[in-house]
Amino acid sequence: MLISCSSDSVESTPSPKERPNIVYILADDLGYGDVSGYNAESKIQTPNIDRLINEGMKFTDAHSPSSVCTPTRYGILTGQYCWRSKLPVGVLGGYGQAFMDSSLVTVGELLQSEGYHTSVIGKWHLGLDWQVKSEFRDSVSTAASINELGIRKNMKGDWVDFNVPPVNGPLAHGFDYSFILPASLDMEPYCYLRNDTLVDIPTASTPGNDLNTGYTGAFWRPGRMAPGFAFDQVLPSFINEAIHQIEKQVEEDQPFFLYLPLAAPHTPWVPTAEFVGQSKAGQYGDFVQMVDAAVGQILDLLDESGVTDETLLVFTSDNGPYWRPNMIEQFDHRAAGSLRGMKADIFEGGHRIPFVVRWPGKIVPGSECNHPTVLTNLLATCADMLGVKLKDHLDSESILPDLLQERSGEDLNVLVHHSGQGMFAIRSGDWKYVEGLGSGGFTQPARSEPEAGGPTGQLYNLEQDPGEQQNLFIEYREEAQTMSAMLDNVRAE
Repeated sequence: MLISCSSDSVESTPSPKERPNIVYILADDLGYGDVSGYNAESKIQTPNIDRLINEGMKFTDAHSPSSVCTPTRYGILTGQYCWRSKLPVGVLGGYGQAFMDSSLVTVGELLQSEGYHTSVIGKWHLGLDWQVKSEFRDSVSTAASINELGIRKNMKGDWVDFNVPPVNGPLAHGFDYSFILPASLDMEPYCYLRNDTLVDIPTASTPGNDLNTGYTGAFWRPGRMAPGFAFDQVLPSFINEAIHQIEKQVEEDQPFFLYLPLAAPHTPWVPTAEFVGQSKAGQYGDFVQMVDAAVGQILDLLDESGVTDETLLVFTSDNGPYWRPNMIEQFDHRAAGSLRGMKADIFEGGHRIPFVVRWPGKIVPGSECNHPTVLTNLLATCADMLGVKLKDHLDSESILPDLLQERSGEDLNVLVHHSGQGMFAIRSGDWKYVEGLGSGGFTQPARSEPEAGGPTGQLYNLEQDPGEQQNLFIEYREEAQTMSAMLDNVRAE
């Protein structure tokens, strides 16, 4: 974590070590077991992501810093766990206010300072300060209401003056160019912003879709929409924008950073006609295969532009999949693989994610890393790669030694996990301690009260029990107490 963006927090060496282009593709709600290169029994085929696995390094123990989307995006860009922020739990609605602390250096700002052109194309979901009509300014509450999915809301669309551009968007946090969707694709307002300015004002509306599916299928909520907004064209629009940006930056004599947070395969599951019926996992599987094809478009463009060898490419997901038990039964597809739980849960299925890095000439093709890592590590990794010293950072550790296979010894990584409802867990070595009973998320029960003489928390040995089936809290009470104290120390930093 960087405490401030002043020169006191970052020290550049006269000659950077490496300055590759960086393309960071973040899928939305893609599970560990969806990618065929991670799960041989997947009912979904992902040949382009599998190509990355064959050409780069596959991480088997990578984690999102949260089991839901907004806090993970915060962690990626700031290198800090979101529970340290002004949004300690939950996700933002489409009108959610920006909450990133301006004193924190983002990955974009770090790379800008090292001569990179930086762009973000995709789902932002870190809030915008929408301009409020004068008659409603006293109505905006600082105490957000929270619905059953943990979505925080403190403003209504009717209060927003869409004729005035919002502020405190990507351009204020280290990006030279942005083309974004404000939040998830199932949340209003349904519109794009280019460089923090609305492309089209959301003067139309939608009654919503698939509202009775339990947040699956082609589900989206009712609300304001830009005229002509097409849900099934959002993924193609982002990829077309990304292609244009890469082509433009290849012509420039400076390295570029493209942060590409896709809005898929999060709901609505809206594969275009050519992908319908292509998987064996229904609409969701078809949409995942459309995501894979989009990744292929980026890979092909890098090849055609002649910059593959000078580009570090990351592919990962913001959390686990929203894939309920009845869907496993219906399709015989396990989106989280053999892991327990799903999106929002404290269990591994909520936060263990596919994570693949390709860097030709640096990373051994087809290599694998079993060392635990978390997405907050991007900041420190970029700094290490560029020869920049970060003076103060709590939650970001460079994985460059892993990528280059130069890590010495068996380092004991400590990771903190956080569920959609704010349940904490900590990982140290093979042990995982969960502070409480239940999933902390969508899997029921979310919370359970301890029984007399029973465990008050959960303790799992992931080496012996990766599916988290045997709670060892009682048998290893001292280990649980040690890890509980460790969690307290991390939170107190």
